[in-house]
Parts: sequence; C-alpha cells; structure tokens
Amino acid sequence: MARNMKGGVGRRRMLKGAAGIAGAALGSGAVTGFPTIWAQNNKNIVLRQCGTGVSAINEIAEKCKADLGITLQMTALDSDAVVQRVVTQPNSFDIGDIEYWMIKKVFPANNLQAMDVKKIKYFDKNTVSFVEGAGSTKFAKGQTQWFTIVPTIYNADTLGIRPDLVGRKIDSWKDILDPKFKGKTSILNIPSIGIMDAAMICEAAGIAKYVDKGNMTKAEIDKTIDFLIKTKKDGQFRAFWKTFDESVNLMASGEVVIQSMWSPAVSAVRGKGVPCTYQPLKEGYRAWGGGLTMAKHLQGAQLDAAYEYINWYLSGWVGAFLNRQGYYSAVLETAKARRMGLLDGRQARPGRHQEPAGPGRREGRRRARRRLVHRAHGLGRLLERRDG
Repeated sequence: MARNMKGGVGRRRMLKGAAGIAGAALGSGAVTGFPTIWAQNNKNIVLRQCGTGVSAINEIAEKCKADLGITLQMTALDSDAVVQRVVTQPNSFDIGDIEYWMIKKVFPANNLQAMDVKKIKYFDKNTVSFVEGAGSTKFAKGQTQWFTIVPTIYNADTLGIRPDLVGRKIDSWKDILDPKFKGKTSILNIPSIGIMDAAMICEAAGIAKYVDKGNMTKAEIDKTIDFLIKTKKDGQFRAFWKTFDESVNLMASGEVVIQSMWSPAVSAVRGKGVPCTYQPLKEGYRAWGGGLTMAKHLQGAQLDAAYEYINWYLSGWVGAFLNRQGYYSAVLETAKARRMGLLDGRQARPGRHQEPAGPGRREGRRRARRRLVHRAHGLGRLLERRDG
C-alpha cells in the first residue's frame, strides 16, 4: 500500500478518455495546466502502479486525481518482488515504477511496451535506453523513436549511524568492519544493491580493488561474495535488511549502530526521537535511480492516460514533492520551478523530522556531487559471470 506523509512517517511507498483533446494538448506541449475538463474525461480511468515504494506516496495519487481525474492505485514491493511481478504477472499492473538496473532483466520478457519519444514532452531532458522498434525487446545501440523507461527520480546512499552509540568518528565504508561493532552492523539484502555496498566496504578496507564496480569481473564477484560469507559467519552482521521498516527498526532499537541506509529511513529514525546521522564518507556515495514503464496490455484511452500521467509526473509538482523527501527529480528545472521544497532542504519535509540548520541541509547536494558508484548497471551481467 502507499504511505501517507500527512500523519507521520510510514514505509517507503510511493493516466484518457478524450483522446482528441489530450493528443492535441500533448502534441502542442501544453501539458502543464491540466484543465478541469481533462479530469472530467479521466474520471473512470484507473491505473495500477507497482514499484519499490520510493515514490508510492498517497499525496501523489491524490494530486494525480485532482489534476488529471485519474485514479492511481499504488502497490509497494521490495525490489525482487517488483522484478517477479513484471515478469510473471503482467496483467496485475499498468505502470511499473522500477529501478534502472531492473530494465535489462524485465524488458526482454515482453511484458512492457516501448514508449514513443514523440509523446514525452520532457524526453530531451532525460537519458534513456532504446529498443529497435515499437514491438521490439532488443536493445538498440543508438537512439531510436522507442525507449524502455522514463527516468523520474535519483539519489545517492551512504551509511547511517547512531552517533550516541558508535563512540567514535565514522568516515569510511570500512568502519562497518570495526570489531567494536561486531553483531551491530547491517547491509541490504537486495542483491543488486547489497553487492555494491559490499564492494564499497571491500575496497575501502583494502580487501579488493575494482576496475568497475557496476560491471565486475568473475574474479571480483567471487572475492566480494567470499567476503560477505566470511564476514557473516564471523558474526559481524546483526542482520541483512530488505525493507524500509526493517532498517528503521534495527537502528531505532539500537540492535544496529551502523548500516547502509536510505535517507528517508534516517529521517524516520529521527522522527522517533532517536539520534541518527546520514554519514558522509570519504570514499563517496552509492547512487541509484528509477523511472516509469508501461505494461504491454495498455491500449486506447488507458494508454493515452498513461502518457498523460507520465508527462504530468515530469511537469514539476511530483519532482518538487519528492525533493522534500530527500530525492532528486530527473527533470530538475520543472521541479525547481514549482518552488515547493527547495533542493537544499531548507523547507521541512511533510510529516518528517526537520533538519536543523547547518551542514545537514547541504547533505543532498554533497551526495549528488560525490557519487562513487551507480547501481544502474545490470547485476545480471555480474551473476552471469559468476555462474560461468
């Protein structure tokens, strides 16, 4: 289910009937006003969106209904469940809100449809992956008219710490291996993300050196996995978390004092009155991004509505709203134009702990500048190499 930001922090949850009017509006680029008649024409349209929960937030669905008349039903899943849903249950969703690394895993299953660049107003503001044609699942080497995913959101992650319990300065990914923290550390149990965290730790500790963490060799994969197995057996990790709530509960309870985290989870811990810091590290951050895809079965008025929804999504309100959650919009200029939550974090996030004045407010910009590794590269290539 989606989370509601009005009453506090929940889990990380986060399209046309009159085709002639909509087509003319989209074609002219006039997709920022969203006149009332559009909402009236869309009042019977329902779009089911499944995703990882980053942006499945009730306020977005409510604003979509108010602006477009489209009922947006959000389902939040963990990363592995999203991949499974898109590949094995294609009729259970209309919009797939997925992470970049998933696209090479799920698009070849032929359950998503390629989108027309001519129907996306802000297409030139984004970088996407292309396929060879409208019905193709073969990725193209260059730009074509048809693409797979509309980028919508990105950010960069680091370690979260309990400053009241760690008892010393934390400035490196390798600090998670300090014997002092044995049994009180954690990383993600999402393979495509967790392996990147493990690689950051390995390299910082001098255990391994990677040419490209996002495209490891078989030997590099083996060394990283061997490190994880040994460290787990040695009892260094308290747990591997898979969901937003798990990470919050581990940190808020004090069971874990240092772990890889998502920035809203740090805010959620603070919202409980528990000190928690999203710690800048000298090696940099691990970046990520996600976007919207369309199910293969969409057609007619529902397909038109899906395009309308995506154009609305990029037009500014959602981007500005997500900026307030600590994320960045893929189309920054429209988000900034809405003036709803500044990029430097000076406006309080709804229902969340407000950062005090000082360096914490500049944390988002620093993360964007210091991304060391991006997990958008396909883990599938890594696993293929490990399996020979």
